[in-house]
Amino acid sequence: MSASVARIAIVSALLAFVAGMVFATFSELRVFLPALLNGAVVTLQVSALSIVVFIVASVLAGIGRTSGFWPLRWLCAIYVEIFRGTSLLVQLFWLFFVLPEFGIVLSPLFAGILAIGLNYGAYGAEIVRGALGSVPKGQIEAGVALNIPKGKRMVRIILPQAVLLMLPGMGNQTIELIKSTALVSAVTLVDITYASVLQNNIHYRTIEIFSITMLLYYILSQLVRFGVAALEAKASRFRALEF
Repeated sequence: MSASVARIAIVSALLAFVAGMVFATFSELRVFLPALLNGAVVTLQVSALSIVVFIVASVLAGIGRTSGFWPLRWLCAIYVEIFRGTSLLVQLFWLFFVLPEFGIVLSPLFAGILAIGLNYGAYGAEIVRGALGSVPKGQIEAGVALNIPKGKRMVRIILPQAVLLMLPGMGNQTIELIKSTALVSAVTLVDITYASVLQNNIHYRTIEIFSITMLLYYILSQLVRFGVAALEAKASRFRALEF
C-alpha cells in the first residue's frame, strides 16, 4: 500500500512540475499574442491574394504553353523560365526596390502579393500544362469530330478532366506559397514572422513566440490540405457521375 502511495506521490510531483513549467513558459501569452495575431491577419491577406494571382497565372500560362500560336507559347515559356530560374526573394526585391527606379512604385503589400503569386504561378503553369497533356487524346479528337469550337472544347471537355489531375500538385504549391509569405518581412511588411522577431526582441520569450508562430503556419497549411482533399473528393464524385 505504501509503495502505491509513493508511486502516486511521485507521479503527482512530476505532473505538478510539468504543469508549473508550462505555466511559467506560457504565462506571458497575453503580452505578445495580440501582436502575433495581427501579423497572422497580414499573412492571411497576403496568402489569399497571392493564391488568386497564383491560380490565374498558372491557368493562363499553362494553357498558353499548349497553344498553337507560337508567340503566345514562347511568351509563356519565357515567363515560366524567368520566374522558376530566379530566387523569389530577388524577385520581391526587384519589384519593390528596382521598379521605383523606372517610376513604378509598389506598396510592400502589392509587391509581396505580385512576387509570390507570379513565382508560384510559374511552377503551377507546368502542373496545368502536364494535366492538360494527360487528358486522353480520343476525347479531344471526338470534340473536333463533333465540330465543337476550340475554346468550348477547352472549357467543357479538357479543363474539367485536367482539374482533377492538377489538384494535388496545386494544393502542394499552395501550402508552399503560404510558407513563403514569410519573405514579405524583407520589405517591411509586418506578417507573422516579422511580428515574431519584433516581439522576441522586446520580450525575449523565444520558445513561446516561435512555437506559436510555427503552430499558426501549421494550422494554415492544414486548412489548405483539408480543403484540397475535399475538392478532390467532390471532383471525383462529379467525374464518376458524369461518366
